[in-house]
Amino acid sequence: MNRRNFLRTTGTVSAAALLHQRSIAANTNAAEYNQDIDPAIIKSIRQRISPITEIEYNNRRIYAQRLMAENSIDAILMEGGTSLNYFTGASWGRSERLFALILPQKGEPLFIAPKFEEGRAKEQTGNARLYTWEENESPYALIKQVLKDNNLLTVNLGIEETVRYFVTENLQKSIPSLRLIPAMIVTASCRSVKSEHEMELMQIANDITAEVYKAAVKQLKEGMDEREFGGIISKLFLEFGVNGGALVLFGEASAYPHGLVKETKLKQGDIVLIDGGCTVEGYESDVTRTTVFGKPTDKMNKVWEIVSLAQHKALQTAKPGIQAEMVDAAARGIIEENGYGPGYKYFTHRLGHGIGMDGHEWFYLVGGNKRQLYRGNVFSNEP
Repeated sequence: MNRRNFLRTTGTVSAAALLHQRSIAANTNAAEYNQDIDPAIIKSIRQRISPITEIEYNNRRIYAQRLMAENSIDAILMEGGTSLNYFTGASWGRSERLFALILPQKGEPLFIAPKFEEGRAKEQTGNARLYTWEENESPYALIKQVLKDNNLLTVNLGIEETVRYFVTENLQKSIPSLRLIPAMIVTASCRSVKSEHEMELMQIANDITAEVYKAAVKQLKEGMDEREFGGIISKLFLEFGVNGGALVLFGEASAYPHGLVKETKLKQGDIVLIDGGCTVEGYESDVTRTTVFGKPTDKMNKVWEIVSLAQHKALQTAKPGIQAEMVDAAARGIIEENGYGPGYKYFTHRLGHGIGMDGHEWFYLVGGNKRQLYRGNVFSNEP
């Protein structure tokens, strides 16, 4: 989880539904606490989880193919990774052995896999067309044959934006008749607009994170270090049956955007910053909470209120049709009006980033981004 800046909170902003969770502002002397989360809460949240269906994957591919037609892209190539998982449900890591998807503008997906992985690949790809290459063969020669068989040898081939350079280099050398072009206009446009089901999975991830943080702060005690408290948080996520964790910063470390290398031990009066989340059916939360161990100073309270006002202003501003930079400007204006400006002097980073199957996705709430918000876009809101 990326490290963050001093005294800020993160909610999730959607142009469809503005989802805001208040910061916890607890004075905790919690040496006497050591309790798990109420099983009834765990059960009620977990009962809401439902996986993405094959119908949804198919609809995603249909929408992508429509965008491909609008943008003169005849097929898209993706490696194993988040985009492949988004469009097909297949989950495949990357290595020097190429596993790839070719999604034509018309027709069904085509998969390329190492022959010795054929069994596992079939498990991942179901009834889709699967082509395999032996260890002594070139996957690029196989791709060339597959494209030829499907009348795609002289087309505009879109390259998903995370495909590695050596893959595109070998494609171009092996199939010079192809025109390789960026596919981000399709992949990012699809993934950045969340369905109601996707947003519900993200809301569940946020709800789990909120419950974990509430339980965790009760276990703060003087002398514990950041690693120890981070371990407590990770174990609490496991109670929900999900993988999760958090960056923990105490005291001085919380004043640095990404903390410090050295471990800090908790003492009275320290700011406690928790920044993390979990994954539910592939969808992530990214939530930060700030509290104080002991009694906050007047300055701590004042800065917390400024950040809270800035976050609320961003929430009020974010609507479909609004330019992304205007949301950043709304929050930044509050910060500046209260003496913490100009520009990036104190509020040193963009307001927010997209969230979804990756913790950081397109697009960014930052000055200069004039892209309009769409219903279903989901962002962090972190002044």
